[in-house]
Amino acid sequence: MTDIVRLDPAAAADLVKKIRAAIGRVLVGQDEVIEQVLWGMVAGGHVLLEGAPGLGKTLLVRALSAAVHLKFSRIQFTPDLMPSDVTGTHMLVEGDGKGRRFVLQKGPIFAQVVLADEINRATPKTQSALLEAMQEHSVTLAGEKHVLEEPFYVLATENPIEMEGTYPLPEAQLDRFLFKVMVPSPTEDELVQVLSRTTGQITDMPEPVVSRDELLGLRVTCRDVAIAEPILRYAARLVRACDPTMPEAPAIVRRAIRVGAGVRAAQALVLGAKASALATARMHAGFEDIQRVAKPALRHRMIRSFEGEADGITTDQVVDAVLAAIPSRPADVTREVAASRG
Repeated sequence: MTDIVRLDPAAAADLVKKIRAAIGRVLVGQDEVIEQVLWGMVAGGHVLLEGAPGLGKTLLVRALSAAVHLKFSRIQFTPDLMPSDVTGTHMLVEGDGKGRRFVLQKGPIFAQVVLADEINRATPKTQSALLEAMQEHSVTLAGEKHVLEEPFYVLATENPIEMEGTYPLPEAQLDRFLFKVMVPSPTEDELVQVLSRTTGQITDMPEPVVSRDELLGLRVTCRDVAIAEPILRYAARLVRACDPTMPEAPAIVRRAIRVGAGVRAAQALVLGAKASALATARMHAGFEDIQRVAKPALRHRMIRSFEGEADGITTDQVVDAVLAAIPSRPADVTREVAASRG
């Protein structure tokens, strides 16, 4: 394995632009979705994409896997899918003069970019087969641990929970996704472009524009992005304000949220902010980067109360309220600054 080479900010941002441009040659619109998915890739986290069927979620992941030179596999989740269909299993074989023996048949999880398509159509038992791989980057089969090849990146798609034949993901698994990205319906102009592209000649997937070593370099460089303590404290205050048991929680949080965001939410805010900064050739993250990644980092880490569900309050509305209620600088610091200037 070659040594990982850290990149300068301009080179890192250029790689991100190359991947974005490669995906844009296949996928129409969805600029914000592509940007958030790339933040997750650069930060080294997994991404969950939610949207109605036909919005290009699978196409986005396929285009991304083609743009980066990595091993790709797709798992189509269905109600009858078993955990061993994801992780693999030991099979009894005979022949080759070696007699009968058990041989490991690796499942599709043994790849570098894994598309978990329609993940919420499988039962919770099968969904949980991804937990160890997503958290530990390894798979344990018959008591033997198998380390997955880096970089390892899971992109899962899901249909809206209200659709028939879907199973909500367990909270523990949702927490393993760095971001949850909402895929909106296309505008009229975008829909016209989709029709033009998809009813004519089939468009080829993009050629690889980023190598494995370059992607690893991106991830290491992302961790090197500086973030000052006041910004870390801002991220911490935002997460605490999403918890209805905390005194700083706004009224909408106490009314609409039953379980608030936790430590992984704060980590997602910081890593996402670093990725956002690096994508624009900056080696320091700011308050605005925290705010940009707040929704994808927080929306899936809060559980609504019965009252919140009955009133139709979404977690995105809660995040907007928290961002409006929590200043980037605490009140005492603001008063001190004003006093010093006075």
